[in-house]
This record gives sequence, structure tokens and C-alpha cells, in this order.
Amino acid sequence: MQQIPISPEGYKRLQDELDQLKKERPIVIQAIKEAREEGDLRENAGYDAARERQGMLEARITYLQSRIQTLNVIDLATMSGSKACFGATVELEDVDTGEMKRYLLLGPDEFDTSKGSISVLSPVGKALLGREVGDEVTVNAPKGKIVYEILSISFQGDGA
Repeated sequence: MQQIPISPEGYKRLQDELDQLKKERPIVIQAIKEAREEGDLRENAGYDAARERQGMLEARITYLQSRIQTLNVIDLATMSGSKACFGATVELEDVDTGEMKRYLLLGPDEFDTSKGSISVLSPVGKALLGREVGDEVTVNAPKGKIVYEILSISFQGDGA
């Protein structure tokens, strides 16, 4: 089974979500019970909605329980090195446009592009893994090939 990297904060968010969903179970079961008591189930929108919610809830709980078993929690403060990897903050320059980008490489369960983090499994993340400052990487993006030069690599443990 492949281990998927995640920060302690990302792991806690997933565990908190799982705990919250488990707390919702009795509420959804009660809603189903109450809707069932209303009579004819064929035309009972409340019953249908509660059953649908239960299905989504159980599916997400099952997913989170299985996913959590595959996670490898890595403290970002302990990371260092000269190569781009999980936990690295990488500054890039688009060779053609001169546009600068800065990404924190995180796992697929915790990245947030609006906060400047990307998944190590994204096209850019995959292209950066194992590369060093000065390397050029080519990313096959939907709008075509983009060539980036790596300007810097830093880690939280480095004082980044």
C-alpha cells in the first residue's frame, strides 16, 4: 500500500471531519425514523432526503477511514534539503513570461491553491519532485507546455 504524505495539521483536519461525521450519524438516523413515521414512503421527500444524506455520510466516513490508514504524517518543521519534495516551498519563474510563482508542496488531501499550496501529485508538483535550484522543469498544462526555472527551495525548518 502506497503511503501518502500529509502534515500533522492536514491529518488533524481529516480526523476532525471523520469525528464530526460520526457524530452526525444518530441525527440522520433519527431524521429517517421521524420521516418514516409520517406515512407513505413513496411520496415522502423528507425520508428521501434523509436517506440520501445517510448515504453520502456513510460514503464519506468509509472513504476517510480507509484513506487515513494510507497516510504518512510528516512534520514540516523537520524537513530540509536542497531538492523539491513534500513540505518544500518552491519559487519558480515562467521562462517565457517571467511570471513568478511560489508553491508549498503538500499531499493530495490538504493542498489549497488559494493559499499557495499544491499537491505533490499535481502536474506541477510531479515535475518539481527531486529537482534543485537552477533546474528547468516542463509542465504539460491544459494550455500547453510551460517551462519553469526553479529559483529557490526552502523549508519551514530552514526558517522559511
